[in-house]
Amino acid sequence: MTFKPAQWPRKLRSTEWFGGTSRDHIYHRSWMKNQGLPDHLFDGRPVIGICNTWSELTPCNGHLRDLAERVKHGVFEAGGFPVEFPVFSTGESTLRPTAMMYRNMAAMNVEEAIRATPLDGVVLLVGCDKTTPSLLMGAASVDIPAIVVTGGPMLNGWFQGERVGSGTHLWKFSEAIKAGKMTQEEFLDAEIAMSRSPGTCNTMGTASTMASMAEALGMALSGNAAIPAVDSRRRVMAHLSGSRIVQMVKDDLKPSHILTRQAFENAIRTNGAIGGSTNAVIHLLAIAGRVGIDLTLDDWDRLGRDVPTIVNLMPSGEYLMEEFFYAGGLPVVIKRLGEAGMLHKDALTVAGEPIWDQVKDARNWNEDVIVPVERALTDHGGIAVLKGNLAPNGAVLKPSAASPHLMQHRGKAVVFEDIDDYKARIEDDSLDIDETCVMVLKNCGPKGYPGMSEVGNMGLPPKVLKKGITDMVRISDARMSGTAYGTVVLHTSPEAAAGGPLAVVRTGDVIELDVANRRLHLEISDAELAERLEAWKPSHDVPASGYARLFHDHVQGADTGADFDFLKGCRGSAVPKDSH
Repeated sequence: MTFKPAQWPRKLRSTEWFGGTSRDHIYHRSWMKNQGLPDHLFDGRPVIGICNTWSELTPCNGHLRDLAERVKHGVFEAGGFPVEFPVFSTGESTLRPTAMMYRNMAAMNVEEAIRATPLDGVVLLVGCDKTTPSLLMGAASVDIPAIVVTGGPMLNGWFQGERVGSGTHLWKFSEAIKAGKMTQEEFLDAEIAMSRSPGTCNTMGTASTMASMAEALGMALSGNAAIPAVDSRRRVMAHLSGSRIVQMVKDDLKPSHILTRQAFENAIRTNGAIGGSTNAVIHLLAIAGRVGIDLTLDDWDRLGRDVPTIVNLMPSGEYLMEEFFYAGGLPVVIKRLGEAGMLHKDALTVAGEPIWDQVKDARNWNEDVIVPVERALTDHGGIAVLKGNLAPNGAVLKPSAASPHLMQHRGKAVVFEDIDDYKARIEDDSLDIDETCVMVLKNCGPKGYPGMSEVGNMGLPPKVLKKGITDMVRISDARMSGTAYGTVVLHTSPEAAAGGPLAVVRTGDVIELDVANRRLHLEISDAELAERLEAWKPSHDVPASGYARLFHDHVQGADTGADFDFLKGCRGSAVPKDSH
């Protein structure tokens, strides 16, 4: 899009708090000065908020305090006034029942914290899975200048001479124990190898995917996504972003200028090229809803279907984020998309220039990591959106992480009514199941879990694993970690807890999966399906009060982003009235 920078100098939003001699202006300034701040910081220069998701309970973000200091250096250097503030931090590895339940709460926290305080621009300091979408959602709803700085991935893990991907090998080793191929002692020895430095997952999991989505959307500086957390260039990126946000405020370059339909289409295609997480579907749908872009599951399928996966990273491939950075990172991938005619080259970025200008000179330094198209991991790497009588509103599958021989499959359903039912029965040798069956998990969607946990990649029964089988078709209304793999159908919508067709599947029913034709079908008659749905009654408990009740009553389906119905759209940055 064509963007015309605003004239500078001009009156800033923060002037409503600090820019005068009235009692109220003095009130606001004097309390800030108790931190040792000099007069000249209140002279009309841009006030930049550093929205920090640092928390010791969010291990992926445990190093963000240092990055915040680097952002401050950049803000001061460019003539701004940095102020750091905390927001709710959604740590995937610690929050129960699931961090996804609190994504919307974090977004509300971010939105109101920005709107209610004297900020002219904001740096979104993120890392762990849900911190990136929640901060983007909140900032988009306020629409003041904003830029994303991610914390970066961990260094490679190594165990017994092989790369260990955080998350990915957790699932692999867990299955190996059940199959009798690994001892518990070896598993414990591998534990520290999975997470040997600060940072997010070192695979192309949800954290790295969402860092890539922020960059592909144009909301982060080019090259931001892949720099390892402990690499000195991560600090440089934070510094440069701090400098850049000051100029964005002067230009009045806002998320609404950047988060266009073209930007979302670029991100969807990028997700296919990197073999990104299925969680990106939900998060981008939610972010689009905040800026009024009518993005749908059909867009995901249409735009990503013919995009080859060219990034050879776990869980789809062989390498980890450290090698991806050394190979050239996301700019190389975006350049490839542009050369293939799959990029809106003029989409605006936080740099104030088109995305193509940011990547056109990128070079690929390792074609084993970022492979040529003729050696693509899969020719159709985009998220596959399946529909049928079992998923009228859609379900998703990640082809690059699935087994080719299962992409067209017909089998008998083995049904687990919820995650507790699954855990109670899956290791029972008397369970009537083999590798031809289709595992079905209910009541794990947004309302059902609640929060839609990452349990969709159900572990296989030990008696199947011991036969050397490593994958089966699995279907649920849950999510799965971006670090996970397998022929896993997720986000089935409407969910079981809302009375979707998944709720009435019975053990012994036959289910057909046909990924090529985007079909997910329960082989019963329309009349029988209608009869079952008519007789269905909810089995989950509705929370009596608190945030859980708010979540249950207002969360929308996975097919539209699982945002709250009352948070759609941009509410703007109008300065709240002063009560003093």
